[in-house]
Order: sequence, then structure tokens, then C-alpha cells
Amino acid sequence: MKINFQTRVLFFKLSLEILRADCVALKTTKHRKECIFPAGKMVIIMETRVALIGIVVENTDSAEQLNQVLHQYGKYIIGRMGIPYPKRSVSIISVAVDAPANVISALSGKLGMLDGVSTKTIYSRLTENGNEPNN
Repeated sequence: MKINFQTRVLFFKLSLEILRADCVALKTTKHRKECIFPAGKMVIIMETRVALIGIVVENTDSAEQLNQVLHQYGKYIIGRMGIPYPKRSVSIISVAVDAPANVISALSGKLGMLDGVSTKTIYSRLTENGNEPNN
């Protein structure tokens, strides 16, 4: 049986809600939640953020490496849109992600290190629970 992306996301979110329901103590920091269960086990639940990574590709030889990096982070990608612009010999790609901030930063950094690739990331103000992040 093949499970589509939306089903996996729903299952993951339901699993997090079950974990949170059984949690005895919850410690929240800026980037994560630590949940302690009755048996004394601790689980770290990372807060996810929605972000948009803008990518400008000036060197088409980097396209294969770019796609490999995006494939590595595929489980965090909501969607992507690519626009070739042959008049200026560039391609413009936007990638929407839902991931912990450190993962978004790592993805953007890896893409920006590719030859002829520039990136810029913007984050939504809301976290996965609909609140603004703690300062």
C-alpha cells in the first residue's frame, strides 16, 4: 500500500498530538519542546516553521546538484515552482517548506553554496500551533 505525502503528514501530526497528550511535564524553549513521560523517557518535539526559499540559478551546471539537495530534504518540502527565464539566462525557483528552523537554514545554506546559485529565505511568523515563536 502506497501512502501519499498528505497522509504521512497527517499521521505525523496525529502522532505528535498523542505524544503531547501522554506528556507528564512539558518544557518549552525557543526552538523545541521537551516532553517527559511517566516512564521517565524524554522526547524532544521540534517546532516547525513555514518558510519560502527563493533560489536564483545562474549556472545551469548546478541544476543536478540542486535537485539532489532538494531530494534529500523532500520530506519537508510542501511544494516548489520553477520558472526558466532564458532572456536573462537564469532560472528562478521558489520552494515552500514546513520544517524546524535549523533544517530550513541548513537547506538554504547547502543550496547557496552551490556554484552559481543564490538563495534567500523568509519565515512565517507563526509556528505549527498557530502562535508566534517564543523570544
